[in-house]
Amino acid sequence: MRRTVVTGLGVVSPFGAGVKAYWAGLAAGACAIRPLTLFEATGFRCGLAGEVPDAAGGSLRRTRADRLALTAAREALDDAGLDASERRGTALVVGAVGGGMFEAEAWYWARARGERVPGGVSALRTMLPGSHAAALGHRLRLEGPRQTVVTACSSGAVAVAEAADLVADGVVDVAIAGGVDALTRLCFMGFNALKLLDPEPCRPFDRDRRGMSIGEGAAFLVLEAAEHARARGARVYAELGGHGVTTDAFHVTAPQPDGGGMTRAMQAALGAAGVPATAVGYVNAHGTATPQNDRIEAQAIARVFGEGGVLVSSIKSMIGHAMAASGSLEAVATILALVHELLPPTASLVTPDPEVTFDCLPGVAREAAVECAISNSFGFGGQNVTLLFRRA
Repeated sequence: MRRTVVTGLGVVSPFGAGVKAYWAGLAAGACAIRPLTLFEATGFRCGLAGEVPDAAGGSLRRTRADRLALTAAREALDDAGLDASERRGTALVVGAVGGGMFEAEAWYWARARGERVPGGVSALRTMLPGSHAAALGHRLRLEGPRQTVVTACSSGAVAVAEAADLVADGVVDVAIAGGVDALTRLCFMGFNALKLLDPEPCRPFDRDRRGMSIGEGAAFLVLEAAEHARARGARVYAELGGHGVTTDAFHVTAPQPDGGGMTRAMQAALGAAGVPATAVGYVNAHGTATPQNDRIEAQAIARVFGEGGVLVSSIKSMIGHAMAASGSLEAVATILALVHELLPPTASLVTPDPEVTFDCLPGVAREAAVECAISNSFGFGGQNVTLLFRRA
């Protein structure tokens, strides 16, 4: 098994396009969860979202989600310094759920109202999640293996894990992986109907938390065999030391009450990396701010690291839950925390939950030189993944 390192990062977030804007927002503890403007939200319990400003530009002939993905993936490839010949054999793994649903919804409403539908039925061809990989592969001239991962809210993180396996097993020397999701009416209305959205910006791990905030974005990482990166003189951000992927097989939406699947994912990542739990100094939590999920995740973290044994935070307090993109956005945040020796805060945490026995970094980022950190992502259906990163 070959060592796998991260040599390129690319992000589009509610803070705007680019890794620089993303890290500036996280480091400042800024909240990018604001009134939704993309579509009508009047009358709903929650009218807020982590909305990407101007969708990062790009051709309007592409779906909103494709534009987010292309902007982030292009930044990651450029950041890694890969030339055209090196990109040609690069593998591509995309985590996605919504696909081009935002445009499909517009098509449906126009059709229902008897209005002219631009493009006719062919406008629906980009609706499926696999369309992102096709768009990225074609536009960026990536001719290596190509995969699409759909594991609900853990999709972006599972994509990174799958790509790491391709590199570690010697299938490719370089892979680009990440997740993308755009805001959709269906998702926004559905979570509102379930009363899972907080009318105010979400408060992960707060005693008075009332639910999540929905978001959107894209993040991609360039993963590379360590010896390949060394040979071409690439800058290395961090090593992806190991990952763990599990499935609860418990319920269609709820996690296992005892957090068993989450616990196994974290333990598997530690085992794959060959490091003890005491080596990990920071956990970038899934931290959705729903009462049940935060409590169960906290119990699982305590089972692995001991009560109070590690620093924890949730960046969803600043950008919301970006669905399939959340795992890769959080992976990038975890890597940047190692690089800058600064742990992003849980921005809106005011009153810590007594059942959460960790320092969850309320309000303000914390300086800390951490050698190893993990990023947790847990999806509907109990689809769990933990990524462990080691300082370069």
